[in-house]
Amino acid sequence: MKQIIALGGGGFSMEPENPLLDQYILKQSDKNKPKICFVPTASGDADGYISRFYRYFGNLECETSHLSLFEPPTRDLEGFVLEKDIIFVGGGNTKNLLVLWKEWGLDHILRKAWEQGIILSGVSAGSICWFEEGVTDSYGDGLGPLTALGFLPGSNCPHYDGESKRRPAYQSFISGHLLKPGIAADDGVAIHYIGQEIHKIVSSRPNAKAYKVYMDKNKIKEVELETEYLGIL
Repeated sequence: MKQIIALGGGGFSMEPENPLLDQYILKQSDKNKPKICFVPTASGDADGYISRFYRYFGNLECETSHLSLFEPPTRDLEGFVLEKDIIFVGGGNTKNLLVLWKEWGLDHILRKAWEQGIILSGVSAGSICWFEEGVTDSYGDGLGPLTALGFLPGSNCPHYDGESKRRPAYQSFISGHLLKPGIAADDGVAIHYIGQEIHKIVSSRPNAKAYKVYMDKNKIKEVELETEYLGIL
């Protein structure tokens, strides 16, 4: 079963006191103690980010590791990745992530992992990367459209409610045919795909949502999607 869990924001790096999304990801594995591997490429392997991953997931029922392309753990990256149960991709610069992954062949390895049933997940850049296209701040001067890996159809916009310029930029890019229609996610929302179809949308915050954004008769449309809050109301 091919699974991708794309977070618009949240998780251990953004809300360390709220474990709901991270626990949800771990529960999707059929292992009692799944092997989860953090891929911090988009942050340039920021030491603090990696440390937060180990501190956080070290307290949960899982086995932790991380994959650095700056200090590779092995020449056999494919073997390293394919023995994991869950891959979690961190946020940062999506364009740099894609360039480095392609140079190292990690894009092909991750597709093989996905096809073999290893759960792919991630936040922000780690969400955009799985789609055909997305909205990115990678260029350092405002937001722009970006072509990504295409495991999932359409476009993606994370931080839909968390950054004021995201919603208008995403809608503008779609209406201007610079991006394909797609899915936007607020901070605290995870979109769980099985295959290339949405299986479930869950949130760690009561009012956080996901949205389908598309053109209809030359007008931009935004449709709120059913989202399950994982906490107690």
